[in-house]
Amino acid sequence: MNAPVTFEGLEVGYDIPAAPGMAEADIQTPALIVDLDALDRNIAKMQGFSDQMGVRLRVHGKMHKSADIALMQIAAGACGICCQKVSEAESFVRAGLRDVLVSNQVRDAAKIDRLARLPKLGARTIVCVDDIDNVADLSEAAQRHGTTIEVLVEIDCGAGRCGVTTTPAVVEIAKAIDAAEGLIFSGLQAYQGAMQHLTEYADRKAKIDIAVAMVTDAVAALKGEGLSCAIVGGAGTGSYYFEGSSGVYNELQCGSYAFMDADYGRIHDENGQRIDETQFEHALFLLTGVMSHAKDQLAVCDAGLKAQSVDSGLPVVFGRDDVSYIKCSDEHGVIEDKKHVLSVGDKLRLVPGHCDPTCNVWDWYVGVRGGVVERLIPVTARGKAY
Repeated sequence: MNAPVTFEGLEVGYDIPAAPGMAEADIQTPALIVDLDALDRNIAKMQGFSDQMGVRLRVHGKMHKSADIALMQIAAGACGICCQKVSEAESFVRAGLRDVLVSNQVRDAAKIDRLARLPKLGARTIVCVDDIDNVADLSEAAQRHGTTIEVLVEIDCGAGRCGVTTTPAVVEIAKAIDAAEGLIFSGLQAYQGAMQHLTEYADRKAKIDIAVAMVTDAVAALKGEGLSCAIVGGAGTGSYYFEGSSGVYNELQCGSYAFMDADYGRIHDENGQRIDETQFEHALFLLTGVMSHAKDQLAVCDAGLKAQSVDSGLPVVFGRDDVSYIKCSDEHGVIEDKKHVLSVGDKLRLVPGHCDPTCNVWDWYVGVRGGVVERLIPVTARGKAY
C-alpha cells in the first residue's frame, strides 16, 4: 500500500484499518477481523439447533456489540437480542433493533428513565428485576413516559450474581409486577453463567439440572397464582442443548457461538471432543503483524494488552503449532518461535481468549471472505458500559 486508500471518506491507517477489496495481507494491524463465511455458518447452525428444539433464540448482543451482526442473526430467525446495559440497548434500538432485553438489573433513576423511553422508539423493551422495590421505580418511569416495560424476575440458579434464590421470592415479585401500572410480567430470567466454561459435558449438565429444577418449580408456582411465563430465558454457548431440551426454557440467550473464542473452544461436547471442532468455528481473529525478531527464538507482534482481553487466557495462534503467543504487555505480544519460521512483516491470526471484552475495545470489524475484505462492520455499542 504505497498511497493512502480511502473508503467513504475514511482513510485506511488513520480512520479505518482496511477498505473493501483490499487483500487480508494489506490490512493495517492490529485489527479485529471476522471470517464472514465462518460467521454465516455459525449463525445458521445455532438457529438450526434452536428451531429443531422448538425454542426461540434471543442472541446476546453484549458479545459482538454490533447492530449489523445482530440484524444478520435476526434475519436468520432470531427473535430479538439481549444486552447488559441501558446504553447498549439504546445503541441497538437506534440502529433498528426492535425487540431488546436488558438481561440485567437497572436501578439508577437516570438509567430507569432512559429505559422507559425506549418503547417510544418502537422497541419492545424488557428488563430483569430481583428486588420488589425496583418494580415501583420501573412502574413510575413507565407511567411518566406513557410507555410499557416488560419485566422478568431473575433467578440466581447458580451463577452467584443477581437474582433471587427461592420460589416464594419469585412469586412475590411477579405478583407485584403484574399489579403495577405500565409494567407487564413476562416471565423468568435464569442464566447459569458460572458453568459455561466447565470443560466436561457431564459437569455442565449437573449444574444445569439444578437450574432446570429451580425454574420448573417457579413456573409451576406462578401458574398456581394464575401467572404464565411468555419468556423463560437463559442458556449460553456452553449449555444451550440442556436448556433447549429441558421442556421449561423457551428462549436461548447464546452469544459467543457466533465468533467462538479460545476459552469456549476448549470445552468438550458429550463425546469428549472440543466444541470448536464439532459445533462452531472460530470466526473472530485478532490480526497481528510481526514487528521485531531481534531475539533468536522470540518474535514480537503488535497486538498486546490494549488490543484484547486476556482474563480467560492468552490468545492462540490460529492454524499453526510451530509458534505460540506466550506473553504480552501494553503494546507488544511475544511469540515463541523456536525454529525461527517468522520474519518481520509476517501476519498471524490470533484467536482471542475472551471475545466479549476484546470486541469492546474496537471501533470496527473487518469482514473478510476468501482472503479479501468484503465490508467494514462498526462495533455499534463499543464502550457502552453504563
